[in-house]
Amino acid sequence: MPLDYKLIKNWKFDEVRHAYTGKDVILYALGIGLGQDPLDKGQLQYVYEDGLKVFPSMAAVLGYPGFWMKNPETGITWVKLVHGEQRMHFHAPFPAQGEVIGRSRITHVIDKGSDKGALVVTERKIHDAATDALLATVEQVTFCRADGGFGNGDESPQALPKVPATPPDAVCELATLPQAALIYRLSGDDNPLHADPAVASKAGYPRPILHGLCTYGVAAHAIVRTLCGNDGGRLAYMHTRFSAPVFPGETLSVEMWKGDGGTVQFQAKVVERGVVVLSNGIAGVNQ
Repeated sequence: MPLDYKLIKNWKFDEVRHAYTGKDVILYALGIGLGQDPLDKGQLQYVYEDGLKVFPSMAAVLGYPGFWMKNPETGITWVKLVHGEQRMHFHAPFPAQGEVIGRSRITHVIDKGSDKGALVVTERKIHDAATDALLATVEQVTFCRADGGFGNGDESPQALPKVPATPPDAVCELATLPQAALIYRLSGDDNPLHADPAVASKAGYPRPILHGLCTYGVAAHAIVRTLCGNDGGRLAYMHTRFSAPVFPGETLSVEMWKGDGGTVQFQAKVVERGVVVLSNGIAGVNQ
């Protein structure tokens, strides 16, 4: 049934204080595949405590308010939700360990029609708890497939651009580990869809699928490795659309097109199946 626009638009979130250690930083990096070559210094800096750095896409799991749409008071048909897009802006490097505060709000509730569902955009600003410095802004677009038709919603945010029809300027292939989902879920997303074959089968998949945000992290690694000299601090923003699931163990081919001012358009394909899994990608690289 249609969701309650005013209720969702004004949904109140508690601040989330999230303390993390170097081990958490390393675990996240291992979950997105960093460290597969333990002799590669570019990867080692994210998985070894001596000079440890936080890979920027770890913002996905910090200060997260939890699966709030599952709360019955929202009236949202949560079993039919789809993670549509992820947009992140990286304002400053995360400390190798510390505490952050996540402050979330709803910025857009968009009616696509009773037969097309609704879009809900949740914004999370992540601040350093010690200094209150803004470290990252995370926007998650959720497609509520069964909750459209309420009318008078917000305008859609600016659409992400399609990648050029020309051959890419750079391609980076990265293999995912067969156990990637089992590692990544330890960073906070323990949805059994990514671990339990029986749950995956009920959802229509032949086996557990990789977390969409893990796929996002692998693509971020490809961009940082190829265009940033392995310096995650140069990644200014990264936005993309989730187009299809990835199965752990598959290889991602991230295709990149360079634009003006450090702009990069990208998409990711599964090599084994030739399926585009991340589309309409755009990122910014600081020079």
